[in-house]
Amino acid sequence: MASVGNGTEESGGGEEENFEDAYENIPMASKMDIKCALEECSMALNLFLNNKFSEALEILRPWSKDSMYHALGYSTILVMQAAMTFEQQDIQMGISAMKEALQTCQRFRKRSTVVESLSSLVSKQSVDQLSEEEMHAEICYAECLLQKAGLIFVQDENMINFIKGGLKIRTSYQIYKECHQVLQMTQGNKSKNETYYQFEGGVKLGIGAFNLMLSLLPGRILRLLEFIGFSGNRELGLSQLREGASGSSLRAILCTFTLLVYHTYISLILGTGEANFQEADSLLEPYLQKFPNGSIILFYAARIDTLKGNLEKAQLRFQECITAQEQWKQIHHLCYWELMWCYTFQQNWLQAYRYADLLSKESRWSKAIYVFQKAAILCMLPEDDLKRTGEDVVSLFRQVEGLKQRISGKSIPTEKFAVRKARRYASPQPVKLILPALEMMYVWNGFAIVGKRADLTENLLVTIEKEEAALENETSK
Repeated sequence: MASVGNGTEESGGGEEENFEDAYENIPMASKMDIKCALEECSMALNLFLNNKFSEALEILRPWSKDSMYHALGYSTILVMQAAMTFEQQDIQMGISAMKEALQTCQRFRKRSTVVESLSSLVSKQSVDQLSEEEMHAEICYAECLLQKAGLIFVQDENMINFIKGGLKIRTSYQIYKECHQVLQMTQGNKSKNETYYQFEGGVKLGIGAFNLMLSLLPGRILRLLEFIGFSGNRELGLSQLREGASGSSLRAILCTFTLLVYHTYISLILGTGEANFQEADSLLEPYLQKFPNGSIILFYAARIDTLKGNLEKAQLRFQECITAQEQWKQIHHLCYWELMWCYTFQQNWLQAYRYADLLSKESRWSKAIYVFQKAAILCMLPEDDLKRTGEDVVSLFRQVEGLKQRISGKSIPTEKFAVRKARRYASPQPVKLILPALEMMYVWNGFAIVGKRADLTENLLVTIEKEEAALENETSK
């Protein structure tokens, strides 16, 4: 959400101390125009990226009902918190905050948009009449709608919420399209100022993210969505996000994070192509320089190291990320997941088990996957090591089916896979899974990472051949 070089912190050593002093001496504004709002939100963003999550909320809270940017920033942090914890109380709090943010943004939107079609925004006459404040209100409203839709999807299992969320996403997309047209019609204006570039950054984030994410859907579904007005042009999405990330707007960091998620997760898991590590490094480097202890920044740096096969370096960075802050334990859970896989790739099964065990006890994201993963890793241990853990593998596999969840009435594919596999242990005479941890590694496309290291690949081959020989011996008896 912010430019790396936005001037909110002094350069050189002691940046964090200078920034904190500045925060402590901020007087309470008596009036909040867009310029002041953007400055305060930039300060809150810097606090957030420095792991000062509560302080960021405190800056945004006083004006969250009177300033569209404070409302957006405040509710966005609460939505992130809800997505991290998956607790119903936090999800409800996030939805309530986003509802208030939508009401705040609505007050600043062009009045005609309440009763007229959004197409009225993009006639030449209406664009000329559209105030700076109204332009920003549209883009903030679209962001709030999109985030609220995301929370509605995970709030409950029923199809009604799925339809409600879908309608909100469509409205958000339509607003972004209209704003993009407004942007194109005002490109030639000579009177561009900082707030105009902030609006431009918001449009690039929305158009870029929508096009990129929709392009990842299966062709049949994408053609249907394009028929009802959506667009899934991957190259357009990537170019818009790159332009947004290189800009100086509050949304620059969000464009950067969207690209990082694409390069470090989506392209690997969905198999959409080779991850662009060079671009990921160049996107992250300025933020690593500015926020060297920022947990979110450290997490992405460690993830990139993992994908390159630098597992030992990645493990150290994930540990740095864990020790960097204590407020949001869920960031620790992200690190536990990654550390579990790093040790799995190295076949350090006891350490991998340790992190799978922590996830199964502390995180609510996917209990079924965590318990299955824990049991799968335990299957890889020698009998003596397994006994020392005190765990009952059969009992763990039998728990998996009861832990599966549904989002908007739909099962999660990886959980369905885990449940099917775990059913082999449901009968009084369980049917043993063969190398289940390696099978899950295949499901998550982990062999693409192992393939970067000849030593790890060779070790895995030895393990597979050893199990193959054992199976042959059993069948020949």
